[in-house]
Amino acid sequence: MTDPASERRRMSAVLVTKGVLTSPWLRTAVESVPRERFLHPGVFLDEGRTWQPVVAADMAPDEWLKIAYSVDTLTTQLDGHLTAAQTDEPVVGVPTSSSTDPATVVGMIEALDLAAGHRVLEIGTGTGYSTALMCHYLGEDNVTTIEVDAQVAARADAALEAVGFSTWTVTGDGLIGHPYRAPYDRVIATCAVRRIPYAWIRQTKPGGIVLGTVGSWPWGTGLARLTVGDGGTAEGRIVERSSFMQAMAPLAGDVSARAAYADSERHVLVSPLVLEEWMPAFLAQLAAPGAQLVRATGGDGSPLRYLFDPERESFAEFLVDGESWTVRQGGPVALWDDVERSLVAWQDAGAPEIDSVRLRVTPASHQYWIDQVPSLRWEHRIT
Repeated sequence: MTDPASERRRMSAVLVTKGVLTSPWLRTAVESVPRERFLHPGVFLDEGRTWQPVVAADMAPDEWLKIAYSVDTLTTQLDGHLTAAQTDEPVVGVPTSSSTDPATVVGMIEALDLAAGHRVLEIGTGTGYSTALMCHYLGEDNVTTIEVDAQVAARADAALEAVGFSTWTVTGDGLIGHPYRAPYDRVIATCAVRRIPYAWIRQTKPGGIVLGTVGSWPWGTGLARLTVGDGGTAEGRIVERSSFMQAMAPLAGDVSARAAYADSERHVLVSPLVLEEWMPAFLAQLAAPGAQLVRATGGDGSPLRYLFDPERESFAEFLVDGESWTVRQGGPVALWDDVERSLVAWQDAGAPEIDSVRLRVTPASHQYWIDQVPSLRWEHRIT
């Protein structure tokens, strides 16, 4: 029979080889915290178009441990309510909670640069596994974790208690943080946000670190690492590509009706297909915050692409003719003009990667820029 401890040591060795696990204390935590306990009652395995439920109680222990320590992201909830124990057939659904792959979890915790005695606020408890890793080192009283989904929070709290961590678990809106136990030395978010909430900055000590994924698309998002200053501001950079579940609801209603009335039409300078790539998608979200990319198919089978900004009632519709694209734009904001301007400047600058982007958060705005490229600066005012 497979020994869970040996599986943890094997996974630890894999993470060390990948270069993401470097701190001795964190390696000890990885080799001590049983990830399988945080996956109950089971997980959904991705089979392409459907999800196959797998329940721990119905499997041989060796098979369950093989899944638990596969170094993969494991989906634990679909559509905001469904767990693997509630169905025995493959199902269609949207993941709404998961145990993120250990390489990402460990990499983010390493990026926090934790030290003994630090107090941490975690936004997005999820299964509670990352919470347990930090509790193992810092102690349960120094970790506060908040989860918006009451069912997910209850399962995580039960798992944490089962492995011996009676930490501070809170059910609520992570965007407002948890001021009652502030200030914190570190804030870490295991979900993606459109922008770093200023509440997180306010609740962090000067010199503390805030770490979270920014962006509202399923791709083209980046991990921001900010150091909080004395004057109520925070500054840092995007350290790498990062992907987490999004809070933004998909656009509903008649897409064609939203694009019925255009104010302008022209040929594009940059193909909208570049938005399928990570860095151009990230730049698009900086140039047109609030915009969503929507893919569709015309009645003749031709591909359609749209940018919609529901708050500003603006759109850009892209129509293809052979290898040429035309953009129709409508509403108060010419979305594609703003995005295209940034894409052209980025290409002219040699197409720098996402870790070249710097970020400053103040009470009034979020500012992004790329050093030495004056045309690549964006400011998002907080109104």
